[in-house]
Amino acid sequence: MRINLDDAKALRELDTISALQDTESYDEQFKTGLKLSDDLDVSNISVKIKNIVVLGTGGGSAASVNLIKSYLFDELQVPLQLNQGYTIPAFVDAKTLVIVVSHSGNTEEVVSGYEAAIAKGAQIAVITAGGKVLEMAREHNHACLLVPGGMMPRIVLGYIFLPILAILTKLGLISDKRAEVEETITLFEEWKHIYGTDSPIEKNAAKQIAIEMDGLIPVVYGTLPFFDAPAWRWKNQLGENSKLMAFWNAIPSLHHDEAVGWDSPSALLKGVHFTLIRDQEDSEKTTQRVEISADILRERAGGVRVVHSHGVSRMARLFSIVYLADFVSLYAALIRGVDPTPVEVINLFKQKMGQPLVTVQVR
Repeated sequence: MRINLDDAKALRELDTISALQDTESYDEQFKTGLKLSDDLDVSNISVKIKNIVVLGTGGGSAASVNLIKSYLFDELQVPLQLNQGYTIPAFVDAKTLVIVVSHSGNTEEVVSGYEAAIAKGAQIAVITAGGKVLEMAREHNHACLLVPGGMMPRIVLGYIFLPILAILTKLGLISDKRAEVEETITLFEEWKHIYGTDSPIEKNAAKQIAIEMDGLIPVVYGTLPFFDAPAWRWKNQLGENSKLMAFWNAIPSLHHDEAVGWDSPSALLKGVHFTLIRDQEDSEKTTQRVEISADILRERAGGVRVVHSHGVSRMARLFSIVYLADFVSLYAALIRGVDPTPVEVINLFKQKMGQPLVTVQVR
């Protein structure tokens, strides 16, 4: 079944759990996330933090941590590491801040890492919507932020990114970012009318890109050091929302290895769509590399699109790409008649592992 992306009624009917609506409502979500973050109390963490480990898996928590690492690349003075497995690094100790993130509260890798962090005497803050993680936080009197549940974690960046940012701010590890958050919220209010369901293809870059990459394998290239995370997020959203195999990398590092793969047989490269991300903070050499890459790939690939970030602050520009990517991934599913929210393969793994299945509320 093929869907016309300008048929807003058909899009909404196929989108059974309102992923489009939730994405269009990022401005309201981030407003709520900002208020919740303001109320988070971390006064029980008083030691000088020497490193940070965030326990989190999946499209929401992992994406938020990677975005924060890119965003704070040239400001955060202590190392920050994302931990997605069952165990935690050997360096974790009483001067390590461990931020536990599980939207469901029952992610088994996160629960296991949380238990290990407690045993190591780490400083702990928790972000969750409930479950086992909430029980543990209350039992051990850890700083804890209870966020709204009922949505897929990959759509709740406002309830993860902003609280992590608030924790770092309240502990004096970074400067206050409220002005950048407010700019981002204001731009979400504008962007949802540009990328949203009712915006026609002729004016909607998200729909245009979804059409361009339809039937092709998507590859997304970001730039170091600030715009690698949006490329990673884009690839993951194409997996979860679009049900597509997708790939990502970052310039300039890919020019030392992956770029040699552009010499693949023409029939293979013609089956690939490349999206390259540009930002105003890219160095002159990085900008040149992006432009040269795009020129080379246009002669070989099935499709090439260069997208530019928008906004004044780095935070707003990062989320301008994230927001575009989220809509592209939804339209890339819907155009093929695929409901973007269900994650049947993830639930298959969970079923075989004896874990609770991923469920959300139909609204």
